[in-house]
Amino acid sequence: MAKKKYKNWKIEHDGDGIAWLHLDVPKSSANILNESVINELDDIVKVLLEDTPKGVVILSDKDSGFIAGADINEFTTFESEEAALVNIQRAHLIFNNIENLTCPTVTLIHGFCLGGGMELALACKYRIAEEDSSRLGLPEVKLGIHPGFGGTVRSIERMGSFAALDLMLTGRVLKARQAKKTGLINYAVPKRHLIKAARETILKSPKIRKLPWWESIVNHSLIRPFIARMMVKKVSARASQAHYPAPYAVIDLWLKHLNNRTTMLQEEAKSIAHLLVGKTAQNLIRIFKLTDQLKGLAKDKSIVINHIHVIGGGVMGGDIAIWCALQGYDVTLQDQRHETLAAVKKRAVKLYKRRLRQTRLVNSALDRLTLDINGNGLVKADVVIEAIFEDAEVKCNLYKEIEPKLKRTAIIATNTSSIPLEKLTDSLKKPDRLVGLHFFNPVAQMPLVEIVVGEKTSKKAQQVAATLTKKIKKLPLPVTSTPGFLVNRILMPYLTEAVTLFEEGVPITVIDKIALGFGMPMGPIELADTVGLDICLHVAENLAESMPITVSEHLRDLVNKKILGKKTGKGFYTFKKGKKVKPKTKANYIAASDIEDRLILRMLNETMACLREHVADSKDLIDAGIIFGTGFAPFHGGPLQYVKDRGQDKVLQALENLEKTHGPRFKPDEGWKTIMIE
Repeated sequence: MAKKKYKNWKIEHDGDGIAWLHLDVPKSSANILNESVINELDDIVKVLLEDTPKGVVILSDKDSGFIAGADINEFTTFESEEAALVNIQRAHLIFNNIENLTCPTVTLIHGFCLGGGMELALACKYRIAEEDSSRLGLPEVKLGIHPGFGGTVRSIERMGSFAALDLMLTGRVLKARQAKKTGLINYAVPKRHLIKAARETILKSPKIRKLPWWESIVNHSLIRPFIARMMVKKVSARASQAHYPAPYAVIDLWLKHLNNRTTMLQEEAKSIAHLLVGKTAQNLIRIFKLTDQLKGLAKDKSIVINHIHVIGGGVMGGDIAIWCALQGYDVTLQDQRHETLAAVKKRAVKLYKRRLRQTRLVNSALDRLTLDINGNGLVKADVVIEAIFEDAEVKCNLYKEIEPKLKRTAIIATNTSSIPLEKLTDSLKKPDRLVGLHFFNPVAQMPLVEIVVGEKTSKKAQQVAATLTKKIKKLPLPVTSTPGFLVNRILMPYLTEAVTLFEEGVPITVIDKIALGFGMPMGPIELADTVGLDICLHVAENLAESMPITVSEHLRDLVNKKILGKKTGKGFYTFKKGKKVKPKTKANYIAASDIEDRLILRMLNETMACLREHVADSKDLIDAGIIFGTGFAPFHGGPLQYVKDRGQDKVLQALENLEKTHGPRFKPDEGWKTIMIE
């Protein structure tokens, strides 16, 4: 092959006649399949077809991994379905040309190999992955699309229908040994053996494992409809076709076109082109980009955090300590009661066994979590996380007690869910060290942490909090220190409206079903039970001082009776072994037509108020906070994106109608007439 310099690729030939294609996208921490990379690959493959070497190895020179996927920024630039299809078909041609090379082809993988990167690997005859660092998958469904560079076909051919469809429908990521077991890759080897394994594979061209005999039965045209119905039923339990069409499109491709490879590839291209320009994909892609935006808020790389001290071993404090230790930090957990600390240790063992599996790793995580009833860890802590009862006076007394023991550079991070920091800072000699670090329950599952910035909070304290949040694999969202901050302030009107509907006689199952129909991951009544009715009541009472929220007497009565929701086995719902028991609803019950708007528009109205008051820095950050903090229907792209899509004038009109019918709590915020959402 004639030598030619490329921007992204470097080609080397060794003494065995093997061409090594090194990918290193400049000015990027990870390799992505952008237009420039694809164009150069097209040129390289055409030359390889004319002057075929002994073998071809495709590998990455990035420490971060092989290829993280296609460039999603380019996914939002297509003006039409036809324009998207042209680009997809071109990628198909290039990947088909790689597959048609007459010499052995090997993809050498370390780190991330996802999406389009995985599809490139599947176009090669062999795939070899580094056994420890590799993470492989086809997670496109999380962006509202499916594999589009031939991956729907080739994954099934390499893995078999069940394994490949499961990978595509769930979007899950596999470690190297899992990937080898499923057939996604051929070999998993230690890092030191990667180059040797690639060379030997080229020179020996070993036989590839065949799929088991029963695959032909699964794939039979008479059997596929039955299996497809089962898959649709399973998928529909997680996501409706109206909201998330991509997984259903994958099943449809397999059902209708598996018997004709060429047709299935053609239909895959048409299907993804159609999905790419749809609202669901565009909104989910926007959310993916918002995730990167939140991660980018932790900018100060000079910050070093070695030790975390958590005060308060309740559900939140204990779970925060457990999570921080899981992520590699040395953590001391302080509480007044031995029984509370023992319960935390028990929860830690359970989580670590589920997440880490290997005894060695579980024990190592447990060693990092020290139960510290006397508070000895205070003196060495870089960050002190306070997670005690939601009472400003109690918190202030604690700060007075602990501040003299802290390092000069240590920050205090309160996990308060609703108390403005200004009510707490007077108790500190260095009030600039206080910042809010508001986690959401359950800590292990909720991705967002609000970084609450008070009037006296220093930039350093804010950056330490944001850095810690990112290091423990959470998303930091800076918000101002106003009652309820962002998430609880917007969520609470939604929850209280649900309780009002219940008090009006609407069955709880109907309320939750309507919210689920809108796209919420959980109904508001079940959510209140899950969060804890005592917590909901406390936050509602705090916010009622500054917002048009009426605290439900029924809710107060339940809390007084210690009926607190899921954690006590009974709330609005009854729970058995942690699972909700669904009460029966009268078959002839007809729900009012405005219930969905009553729930959702309470949220939208408060979102507009937060935008007007600059509770977060931008519209995008507000949408990100509500999506990741409340689970607001992701395919809608966030509350403000939903307003934009529905029409701001129409939402305002709906609020005005609700105000006339149901009272002043629906009075539109003044921001509806002064701020245009674009």
